Amino acid sequence: MSSPLAALALLILNLGVLWLLMAAPLGRRSFTFRRRYDLSPDRLWQAVYPLGRDAAWSPNVVESGPVEDAPGCARQAYAYPDRHGKPITRILALDGTEGERAFRMTVVDDSALDRSYWRHFADRRRVLPDGDSAVLEVEITDRYRGLAMLLFRYFATRRELSQLAEWAKTGTARSGGLIEHPLTQVASAILSTLILWPFFGLTKTGLTISAMLTVVIVLHEFGHLAAYRTFGHRRARMIFVPLLGGIAIGGRPYNSLFEVATCALMGPGLSAFLVPIVIAAHALALAGHLPLTLAQWSMPFLLILGAFNLLNLLPMYRFDGGQVLRQIFPSRPMLVAGSFGVTLIILGIGWAIGLPTMAIIAGLAVFILMSLISVGRVKPREALVPMSGGERLLAGFGLYSALAIHGYAILFACANLFPGNANLPL
Repeated sequence: MSSPLAALALLILNLGVLWLLMAAPLGRRSFTFRRRYDLSPDRLWQAVYPLGRDAAWSPNVVESGPVEDAPGCARQAYAYPDRHGKPITRILALDGTEGERAFRMTVVDDSALDRSYWRHFADRRRVLPDGDSAVLEVEITDRYRGLAMLLFRYFATRRELSQLAEWAKTGTARSGGLIEHPLTQVASAILSTLILWPFFGLTKTGLTISAMLTVVIVLHEFGHLAAYRTFGHRRARMIFVPLLGGIAIGGRPYNSLFEVATCALMGPGLSAFLVPIVIAAHALALAGHLPLTLAQWSMPFLLILGAFNLLNLLPMYRFDGGQVLRQIFPSRPMLVAGSFGVTLIILGIGWAIGLPTMAIIAGLAVFILMSLISVGRVKPREALVPMSGGERLLAGFGLYSALAIHGYAILFACANLFPGNANLPL
């Protein structure tokens, strides 16, 4: 597959998957689990009912008990911290009777999220006798926009039931799971490399380019992780998703708009530090101070590094550039103007490296289409701490610097890879 067609196919495929994950209107959906446990029905009920004596069996639940002056409600505190570092707590409304060993649970208050987030959520559980054992039925219902949250809820519930089985056997349950395991993430990165390989040609060169792209994605996500750690996210982690790349996940909700902007900006920001290093290594290799093979592959790597991070700076909702711009510009007219300016800079770089005019127009149309895709926002319980004037200035200069450095990386790489291009300013 030729490079332009490969890039177009990869772009269309990613756009389709992103829409399906983030914006597809799925409506109200439910999923059900039914699992047998080697416990008596009463013992299992005491574990799954939030007011039961073993309701805090899970490693993710710190405390579970009744709410004073609120009969039929339970308060649960979780091991996950809120924006201030305290355990997230929820007030649960319970509809059911202990004699029937069945209840329906909804969330009426959350210390981290606005009540609207739980508006359509319901968790139904029932314990049934099965000889000397018991069967647990779980049904989770909610309204979803995008497949990502539905999949998250499905696998989170599945993990909870597996941890419950471990607790039933050993009396304890471990936190975490298979997805976050380092070996799983390494396997996912290798799988992603192999999936991307056909887009660059099933050759040794194509495999090398696919591996470079995987390395660039990992470096980008490490930048996000570094920012999370700096802001005190002790449980920040990265999940590698084949084809789509990596996702850096913070260890707690954001506390300020400056934190949102900085954590988003540090993805391309950390990679920007590599640009002068790669250029210097290329010059040293050409001068004979480093292996010549380094000079051969440094420019393709620089091009991939610059292009991937520059595209992430596009002012789209789920991209780093969109996240930063929304924090810098609180008013919609300024946000539109800033978004238009960033898009023009990126398209200008595309023109400079020789992209056809029709491709640039098509790219602009795609960017506009993506900006029109609406996705559901998770609204925090309390408004985030606003930016000061100095913080806006700092974030703005950071965004400009990331655009300039990665734009220069693309121009420099193309000037060395395609020296006959008259549009290049180098």
